[in-house]
Amino acid sequence: MNHAPPLGALLRRYAAGSALSCEPVDQGLLNRGYRLRTTRGRYFLKHHFDPDTADPVSIVRQHRATQRLADLGVPVAPPLPGRDGRTVAVVGGHAYALHPWVDGRHRHGAQLTAGACGRLGALLGVVHASLERVMPAHTRARATPAESPAPADTFTLIDDLLARVRRHRPADSFDELARHRLLERRTLLERHADRRPPHSGPVGWVHGDFHPFNVLYRGDAPAAIVDWDRLGVQPRAEEAVRAAAIFFVRPDGTLDLPKARAYARAYRPAAGATPSELAAAVHRVWWERLNDFWMLRWHYERGDTRADPQFPAASALAVWWTQEYDAVCDAFTD
Repeated sequence: MNHAPPLGALLRRYAAGSALSCEPVDQGLLNRGYRLRTTRGRYFLKHHFDPDTADPVSIVRQHRATQRLADLGVPVAPPLPGRDGRTVAVVGGHAYALHPWVDGRHRHGAQLTAGACGRLGALLGVVHASLERVMPAHTRARATPAESPAPADTFTLIDDLLARVRRHRPADSFDELARHRLLERRTLLERHADRRPPHSGPVGWVHGDFHPFNVLYRGDAPAAIVDWDRLGVQPRAEEAVRAAAIFFVRPDGTLDLPKARAYARAYRPAAGATPSELAAAVHRVWWERLNDFWMLRWHYERGDTRADPQFPAASALAVWWTQEYDAVCDAFTD
């Protein structure tokens, strides 16, 4: 369902002219965006809708971070200030931000050459290193290590999801795949329960949601990193591994390891990360994938099917990763 933004009230807050057209941007799961054309130019209008990140204080923090990154030469698209100098406009209890429109397209790992994969890894490394320069160190120092998922909790979740699959009517092919993956994952967890990693590793400021839909390319070069809603303090190397698992997963659920290797080799020096840091991150993200069922929870608990197309490859990846654990680790540390 599309929710038309209050363009008149919003544009009165900016020196952006009068609206000529406003079209929803379909990509993205949590926020609403619009391609806006006015008498003054083209813009991206973002409705900060995700309740976890939509408070104005968090949004302003994101905005200040992107402006500081832009000042360092990182490809981002900071929001435009309104007539009052503020970058967040709250209208009718909803928060909006106006950004310059960035011409570009999204590119998955299959569309990237080995050289482009290296540039992507170096870009994320520069983001992490630059965030350390522009964000407050005291917030990072106060961060507490996160516990890795406990198998007992995951077994309970698997049983609950299996019950939901059984009750779903009419049963369909998604139910069949979900049941197969849940049973398969339970067996894997029983077999590898003693490999639960310790708490997370060294933390730093991260983008928080680095994946193909949040990087815009112009030709072969990244033009802008967008959607900074999840900016926060987390293990940096885990973001690098998690992003690679999204960019370089193939439709059959395997990782393109040569491309992941090129990406990791460029990431490490740019971020100042060691091979041992990446090896530990590979282990924790692998364990996270074994215990994670967010796509099935969206489907069966919330009735939200937007992530369904990602489920076949993502669920197969956890199995393949377990079988090829050493090869994956080698790709990120070599």
